[in-house]
Amino acid sequence: MKRAHLDEILVFMSVVDAGSFVGGGRGVGLTRSAAGKALARLESRLGVRLLHRTTRQVSLTDDGRVFHEHCLQVLSALEDAEASVGRHTGTPQGVLRLTVPGAFGRLLVLPLLDEYLRAWPEVQVEVSFTDRVVDLIEEGFDLAVRIHAASADTRLVSRLVARHRVFVCAAPSYLRARGEPTTLEELAEHDCLLFSSQTRRQRWRLREKGGDWVSVEGRSRLRLDSGEAIRDAAVAGLGLAWLPGFLVDEDLEHGRLKAVLPSCESEAVPIMALYPSKRFLPAKVRRFIDLMVERWGTEPR
Repeated sequence: MKRAHLDEILVFMSVVDAGSFVGGGRGVGLTRSAAGKALARLESRLGVRLLHRTTRQVSLTDDGRVFHEHCLQVLSALEDAEASVGRHTGTPQGVLRLTVPGAFGRLLVLPLLDEYLRAWPEVQVEVSFTDRVVDLIEEGFDLAVRIHAASADTRLVSRLVARHRVFVCAAPSYLRARGEPTTLEELAEHDCLLFSSQTRRQRWRLREKGGDWVSVEGRSRLRLDSGEAIRDAAVAGLGLAWLPGFLVDEDLEHGRLKAVLPSCESEAVPIMALYPSKRFLPAKVRRFIDLMVERWGTEPR
């Protein structure tokens, strides 16, 4: 097979994985236009249409689905061949592209990155600090660290790497003005600061001691898409917040915030590692996930 023909097939596979010409082209270092031309040449050579195209996404035709399945078998065989000679060393190398929540990333991930980079000198790391839910495949990330839940995206694999205790808390000034809630029912009388983004809105998981876990969505007049912003709003006395210890431990210790609802307990929030599904996980990704589990553990902290 000519190298040019193989390159066109790799572009096709990348476009299918990404669901678009923009993401697929980026995955193989091409512009959207160049990826589109490569697909057109492949379809012309095969004499069939492989993809349905719309302005927002692409999908496989019947012929495209058959061709894609055969290509997956070929790529799997190549991965087996590479793994057969590479599994004995498993040395991380290349660029690890990572996306992490802003505050969690700065407070807990950065110290691990220092250890990781010292241990594996052949690795470079690019990190995006954002509370936005990033499309890993579309935007070309190797790994995401997310708080609260595994992804519903079937293209991704999820692994639990830590759990953190969560506190319902408020500033003393807010509690003096509004009173302190003592039961879950009383949350309806208070302003609750909620995390909210385009894809999800936070619900607090709480239970009375000995009772069942319930999802609580208190009255909310202020919703934010940043954990740090919620913490700042709580310290400013704008309402009750439900936040993990890594964000509020110092505020609780120094009295800027006070934990409330002593008759209730909060469910520990999971910290998840998410990565694109691959038969052989690159060593640079596997080693960083293992480091998170080793240093953090999965018992609530």
